[in-house]
Amino acid sequence: MTPRTIIPLTALTLVLGGCQHSAAASSPQDPMPQTPAPFASPPVLPGTPDIATLAARVKPAVVNITTVQEVRTPHSGFNAPDMPDIFKFFPHGPGGIQRFGGGEGNGDEVMKQQALGSGFLVDPQGHVVTNAHVIDGANVVKVKLADDREFRAKVVGKDDRLDIAVLELESAPHDLPSASLGQSEATRVGEYVVAIGNPFGLGNTVTMGIVSAKGRTIGAGPYDDFIQTDASINPGNSGGPLFNLRGQVVGINTAINPNGKGIGFAIPIDAVKQVLPQLLATGHVQRGRLGVVIQPMDADLAKALGLDRTHGALVEDVESGSPAETAGIKPGDVVMSVDGQGVP
Repeated sequence: MTPRTIIPLTALTLVLGGCQHSAAASSPQDPMPQTPAPFASPPVLPGTPDIATLAARVKPAVVNITTVQEVRTPHSGFNAPDMPDIFKFFPHGPGGIQRFGGGEGNGDEVMKQQALGSGFLVDPQGHVVTNAHVIDGANVVKVKLADDREFRAKVVGKDDRLDIAVLELESAPHDLPSASLGQSEATRVGEYVVAIGNPFGLGNTVTMGIVSAKGRTIGAGPYDDFIQTDASINPGNSGGPLFNLRGQVVGINTAINPNGKGIGFAIPIDAVKQVLPQLLATGHVQRGRLGVVIQPMDADLAKALGLDRTHGALVEDVESGSPAETAGIKPGDVVMSVDGQGVP
């Protein structure tokens, strides 16, 4: 989950008093009259996207997610018998973490930790898609819509391998707005994209960028195939949608590179669409298994194997008793195509 971090920001307030200009002592003046705007509606320059209209259309389907996780820890017994419990003076604990239990030095202490995330509605019945890590370990999940309605939600399905979870709003109407799911495969590098989410608790934040790259590997697991974007993504954006200019979701914002700026990663929506029906129907995902360890082909490997191109995948290892072993696949084989489709 993405812990909520409160960053203290100093609010600058202008205090008018003491030293005054002579005009301040005069009688109040009439407000400045409103002058006509140069344009009846903001102009959209040729070749530039109308992000304001796009955001207005798609924001109703985007939600903010708040989770509460209870963490039990053994009572420390730090306070001496004649020493007051310091938590009595700080009932919400440090950093907004609330402490329960452990009274008089007995039993476990229960810390309630709040975390934030984003998501989007995928049907009028109130099913929400988000990242699995957003709701991982949560005891309470709350979802807030763009119109400020708030609902409790239950987890109806989760796929940790892809980092996808599906929530269902409790006691929600069945006429909710829902997002349109696009095709990430058809998305091109360089296309404009828009991210909407809940960074640092700032709900309905809209940022814009482009698709910087596709097929990125970031060490996130077996399904490591991400869209890279420079649209601003921050803690709290996890699980939120990445839209194309047609207003379709093409990715789910999931991770950032903490050492860079403008380097964010989204799960391709095509991968989500493959597992979504199973998550809605059964709550989990069943996948086919080959039982092989592969690595991509590079120029050195291709030359060593006598190949004239770098396409294909090299089989490093074969699991004993696996379907791959039964089919006769051996370490050192190069897979050139699967089901008639070439392996790049």
